[in-house]
Amino acid sequence: MTTYTDKGSRPLAGQFLAFDHLKFWVGNAKQAAGYYIARFGFEPLGYQGLETGSRKIASHAVKQNKIVFVFESAYEPNDKLMADHLARHGDGVRDIAFSVVDIDEIVKVAKARGAKIVRDIWEEKDETGVVRMATLRTFGDTLHTLVDRTNYRGKFLPGYVDSPADPIARLLPDPKLNFIDHCVGNQPDQQMEPVAKWYEQNLQFHRFWSVDDTQLHTEYSALRSIVMTNYEETVKIPINEPAPGKKRSQIQEFVEYYGGSGIQHIALNTDNIIEAVGNLRARGMEFLQVPDSYYDMLRERLESSGTNIREDMSILQKLKILIDYDENGYLLQIFTKNVQDRPTLFIEIIQRRNHNGFGAGNFQALFEAIEIEQAKRGNL
Repeated sequence: MTTYTDKGSRPLAGQFLAFDHLKFWVGNAKQAAGYYIARFGFEPLGYQGLETGSRKIASHAVKQNKIVFVFESAYEPNDKLMADHLARHGDGVRDIAFSVVDIDEIVKVAKARGAKIVRDIWEEKDETGVVRMATLRTFGDTLHTLVDRTNYRGKFLPGYVDSPADPIARLLPDPKLNFIDHCVGNQPDQQMEPVAKWYEQNLQFHRFWSVDDTQLHTEYSALRSIVMTNYEETVKIPINEPAPGKKRSQIQEFVEYYGGSGIQHIALNTDNIIEAVGNLRARGMEFLQVPDSYYDMLRERLESSGTNIREDMSILQKLKILIDYDENGYLLQIFTKNVQDRPTLFIEIIQRRNHNGFGAGNFQALFEAIEIEQAKRGNL
């Protein structure tokens, strides 16, 4: 794998602070929001709909610490844009919004460099101030909305009214998920590099980390990945593409079922993954299972690595939490099963201990372990 230490020159103007929110287009926004409240421990944040004067779109915002998800669905049967999007892609992430400073200059640079501006800078305001926003098109049908809250002190965005609390969800244990660590965008073959260059050119991002199929592969599947990030390295977008293999990779499967490029998974950061996963399981979340042979091989490698894992390995094995490490530290991660019928979206829970990678070591170890188990069963 390659870690890039040179950020390049400071952006010409503007600053990206963090992920602001993720907007999902779904068939039923109220039910989708309820799922994330019940299963992931989000709390209702705000609502727009018929009762608030929004005649075309129902919008439910939910929040957990610094994570905000917004679910939107159409009221009108002739909403062709959303209907076509849902027919092609199914439920999924439509818009990755960034909190920014100096939106005018960011948009000015993007325009000058050829970015497609879906909606130029506009303002929304209420009694707590003014939010300035603009929307750009990135890969596939995915958008980026820039949100400048410099002069806004509201809870979310103008036009949203408070949503009532969910008393049942509050009775369940709190997963304590803190912020969006990264969002992964999958591309068809040979599209990763053009997308990475789009972020470099239009958003003034730089390359943070990358791996190719000589590093991320088994006998049967492979992938390539480039992680793009802003100058301050607070927003990370891994861009993946499939590489040729004997069987269909997870990236290719996504592209086929999603109908092109899109967001495959969202990583949510926590300070205590053992507590988070235990509480998520208590809420009914299902996670991918890995064979015990993964941990047998992991223990052997750790013995010669000098890496000290603070957590109890037996608990990590029981919960099926994965470990990746280097000479500086390690990360702990686990992946949910797909959160909808199409195999096009899942959630990663991640805890970092001085490790800024993305689990490259786990791809090799995990898939090799699975193949060992398949061979034992005669199914490889």
